[in-house]
This record gives sequence, structure tokens and C-alpha cells, in this order.
Amino acid sequence: MSEQQTEMLSKVAAYYAGRLAEHGATPQGVDWNGQVGQDLRHQQFLRMIEDPSASVVDLGCGFGDFLRFLRDRGHSGDFIGYDVASEMIERAHQLYGEGADRRWVVGTTPEPGSVDYAVASGIFNVRGDVSLNTWDKYFQNTIMALSRTARRGFAFNVLSLSSDPERRRSNLYYADPVQTLSWCLSQFGRRVALLQDYGLYEFTMIIRQGTDR
Repeated sequence: MSEQQTEMLSKVAAYYAGRLAEHGATPQGVDWNGQVGQDLRHQQFLRMIEDPSASVVDLGCGFGDFLRFLRDRGHSGDFIGYDVASEMIERAHQLYGEGADRRWVVGTTPEPGSVDYAVASGIFNVRGDVSLNTWDKYFQNTIMALSRTARRGFAFNVLSLSSDPERRRSNLYYADPVQTLSWCLSQFGRRVALLQDYGLYEFTMIIRQGTDR
């Protein structure tokens, strides 16, 4: 990892640590508006993770809410949560423990081919004062890392340029859904789905890999 990216992610970690300190283990603590919207984001990933025994990496797991969501819906597969903020990982430990079916890691780079599916929710949103060009590279590099992590498929969400201009904030990152779809198709083939039908100012990309159907 370059010195520039290390500094960039340190700022991201500090931002989310501050949100957690202010709001606790709530959707606001990971910079979302509320539980309804948070669960709606989680729900999009279930369009990919249909096998309840599949293993999952959650990159940018926060305090582990996606594990709660999965277990509440009968998912029993192994779960590994990664986050750059050590405070988030500590809170995930407190809330959900660690055992044979769950692990929590402070870090940014899951082991290649380590799980069936990988997801990333919200990790691209807070750009801060990082240049758009630098964040674009981080966005694409992280997507490539997700693809290497998962054997069967991966998914991520990001704020959408299709949202109303007056609602956008200068410290956040917005991606063009059409351009992102085109780039994913060029990198990963035709088994790509763009989801922007669930009522939030964002979109979710699902990319299937290997033999998964």
C-alpha cells in the first residue's frame, strides 16, 4: 500500500471512529440515516448470497451489523469482517464475539480466494478532501481486490450520480452507474447486475464469478 493510500485510509478510519464514539453501535455510527435504510442495503446483497452455508467477507464491516442481518435470516456460513477502524472491530467483538464461524480483522486486504462471496457497503462514500482522481483509483483498486477475494461473486454499493444534485455533499463520492457498469463488464464479463431500484440515493453492483449461477 502506498504512503498516500495509508494516509487516506487513516483519515477514513478516524472519521468512522468519531461517528462510532458519537452515535454508538447504530446506523448513524457508521454514517447511515437509520435501520430501515441499512437493512435495505443489506437486502440487496442477498440477491447474490442465496446459499445459507456460503462463506462471506464483509470489507468495511463497521461494528458487524451485516452478520446480525445474515444470522437473523438463517445464514450459517463462515463470516469474516474487515475494517480499517480498530474501534469498529473492537465493538464488533463486543457485540458478536469470535468463534469458528466468525472473525474480525483490522485491515483492508482479505486473503485472495478465501471465501465464496465478498461485499463492501458504504466504504466508498466518504471521500473527505481526497482528490477525485485519487479516489477513483481507490474505488477501482478496491473492486479488483474484492474480485480476488471471492470465488463465487462479490458486490458493493456506492452513492449515485443519478441522485439530485442539490442533495450531494462535497466531501462524499458519487459514481456514475452507467460508467461503473461498463467498467465492471469490461473487467469481469457479462454476469454483472446493476441495482438502483430500491429507493436510496445509491446503487449496488453484483458480479458473479466462477461457476455460481
